[in-house]
Amino acid sequence: MKRDAFGKLLFIKHFMIFVFGIIVYYRNNVINKTKLEGVENLLGLSNNRVLFVSNHQTYFSDVAMFYLIFAAAKNGYINRLKYPWYLFNPRLRIYFVAAVETMKAGLLPKIFTYAGSISIKRTWRSSGQDVKRQVDLKDFTKIGAALEDGWVITFPQGTTTPFKQGRKGTGFLIKKYEPIVVPIVIDGFRRAFDKKGLKLKKRGVTLSVRIKKPMNLDYSQEPEKIILDVMDAIEQTPDYSYFPLNENPN
Repeated sequence: MKRDAFGKLLFIKHFMIFVFGIIVYYRNNVINKTKLEGVENLLGLSNNRVLFVSNHQTYFSDVAMFYLIFAAAKNGYINRLKYPWYLFNPRLRIYFVAAVETMKAGLLPKIFTYAGSISIKRTWRSSGQDVKRQVDLKDFTKIGAALEDGWVITFPQGTTTPFKQGRKGTGFLIKKYEPIVVPIVIDGFRRAFDKKGLKLKKRGVTLSVRIKKPMNLDYSQEPEKIILDVMDAIEQTPDYSYFPLNENPN
């Protein structure tokens, strides 16, 4: 009875990824269309200590797509998602960083916690209000444990609003644990789904996911510099000339 880093039974996690993966496949590759680039950059990565950093457009559909892509890549499906037989053999030791309040907002998010969420307290916002509080070191320890066990997905901006400043905590995390950092750039999810990523807003949208090569980072740099490099890699620096889908970044 194998378990993940937080004691979750892997066979239950496998079942959940299979069931929800079929739903995600239908929503993303049948109702909408998926365009993948750079999935070959997943090949040859270590089975642990890999941190994926991405821009964020919905609470859950982004993460769900990554789970699907990682399963496909594990089974030799490169830059394509057709015929989801790969869901019988998904990558199980995957985790994603999410706000505690997000994962408690409804039954479905609570179920998703079993799939691998690392729930943390946001230091800048709580229950829709701006706050200022110290980083909970226990949150860092949880993310570190997840990195030792497998792959971790995080969204450095901590919000679905585009071109927002990256959170320094991600820089501290990278400096402390020195993981392999793989940037991902996504687009189209905001048009296709609601903010949570659970309800379909529009059909026929092209959902694009571009996985870049691992970053060549200098871990001796200050966290502030590291997060700037990360934000540039995921194409979310405020002065970036490219605006997805001509949307206003403000």
